[in-house]
Amino acid sequence: MLTPRHQALLMTLAGMTVGVAVFGTVLAINGNLTGDDTPAAGIVKTQTTPSTPACTDCLQASSLQYVLQTFGTDNEPVSAEVPAGWTSTQDGTRPRFIDPTGVWQIRFDTRGSKRSPEEQVDNRARSIDEQDLKVISREDGTLIYTYVDKTRGPRMGLSRWIAPDGGEGTAIEITVGGRPKDEAALRAVLEHATQTLQLPPSQGDTRPS
Repeated sequence: MLTPRHQALLMTLAGMTVGVAVFGTVLAINGNLTGDDTPAAGIVKTQTTPSTPACTDCLQASSLQYVLQTFGTDNEPVSAEVPAGWTSTQDGTRPRFIDPTGVWQIRFDTRGSKRSPEEQVDNRARSIDEQDLKVISREDGTLIYTYVDKTRGPRMGLSRWIAPDGGEGTAIEITVGGRPKDEAALRAVLEHATQTLQLPPSQGDTRPS
């Protein structure tokens, strides 16, 4: 038979057990957090990484459409596809097509040369007189470079010299210009012009040396 003292002790222990159970339930409801708000084992907090905003004023390759343009001379016409809406400011053997904003352009030089594309790359790299000139690459007859224009700021140029089929020297130069942040689209414009380029049959070598 329990004495009054023993009965009081049992009631105290029972009360402590209930208190611990209630405290554990509160912790579970609040996300099983420890006292310093550190997630308990097995609980993972995720944080959303802010996305980098897209360049809203960059030239987008996916939005470009192309039209066929013919230039050169009557006896030796040359054609290639250029972005639609880019208008020519100069005809003949050295046409230049510029977008309506004046930011991007593509130009051709159909006069040709007896120098190889590699020699043309070297000559152009040495002759560019622009502020903060930096050559990015110079391979496969293509020169890619950046510089700072006093009026327009950072600029990028991509110049490619193409040899005639089965011949030596250079048949044509294609240069695309814009800003460094437009690089992907500028490369796309250059590649499209290269792939759609149509040169006239050779009618004797009249190219300058």
